[in-house]
Amino acid sequence: MDTPITGRSIIISSGRCGSTLLSDLIAEERDTLSAQEFFMSVAPWARSAEVISGAEYWAVLSSPKAELSTLFRIGLPPKELHYPTTGRWGDRMVDLPRILAITLSKVADDPDALFDQLAERVPGFPEQSVARHHQSFLDLLARLTGRKRWVERSGGSSHVAPYLIKGFPEAKIVYLTRAWEPTAKSMSRHSSFQLIQLRIEFLGRCGIDPFRVQPGDEVPAEMVPYLPENLTAEALRERGQDLRRYLGLCAFMAAQTEQALADHPPAHLLTMTYEELVADPVGELVRLGDFLDFDDPRAWAESVADQVVDPSRPRQPVG
Repeated sequence: MDTPITGRSIIISSGRCGSTLLSDLIAEERDTLSAQEFFMSVAPWARSAEVISGAEYWAVLSSPKAELSTLFRIGLPPKELHYPTTGRWGDRMVDLPRILAITLSKVADDPDALFDQLAERVPGFPEQSVARHHQSFLDLLARLTGRKRWVERSGGSSHVAPYLIKGFPEAKIVYLTRAWEPTAKSMSRHSSFQLIQLRIEFLGRCGIDPFRVQPGDEVPAEMVPYLPENLTAEALRERGQDLRRYLGLCAFMAAQTEQALADHPPAHLLTMTYEELVADPVGELVRLGDFLDFDDPRAWAESVADQVVDPSRPRQPVG
């Protein structure tokens, strides 16, 4: 009999605010699946209200993500990429299925084998809403990896906060924030966030998603170099030099989440800040572990707290 899933939680954040660290620490709690970068790997399709079959759902999960393929093409894959170079897609990363890039590769030593297990079962999911498919998928992934609860975390998930908060009314929501200036500085040096900011600016200026340009869409001449097929690593890096773009991105993401929280107040909400986490790692992690219903929050917090390091503090000299 399948092990019952006792907890479903989602961490929402702008990204570049300690969320990856938090996911990695959660992964050390033995009964908890730390599902990383799942919702953003399927966004914006994740906002679809369609009722689809399991086969249709798997067709999307097992397909490449256009944004990630673009970053592979120009030689700027995200730093969080965890898929092994010796894997099945190691020599053709532009074709890498979206759930293999990070999500499956962070929870399995052999992500291709886990992918194959999912390929046998996910197409058999019943016709249901996309949100229900997501929950079924994460429940299955938790069971296949021997866990009884899951916590999903995607960098930049504030971008799809309205969907997540409305689509998962029973999930526990953790909202992690950080001061905008250091967040923006970190975003400006990260290829995925450079691409997210470009995409949002493109939509704002043209009303067109550069990854979904249709025949007949008019793209202003100054934006043509930023279409996916024309984009270069140099052009993306150049955009990272203007910090105002990323301060604007922080403001946009914060507004998205705060409006979603106001429109659909979660039944269970925990707010955390990066600054408080690095100031009091054990205390903040105990608070998080309590919220997530860990069996022994303090033991977990004390075992992982030394991994929380404030990068603004000078390192002590060795020797």
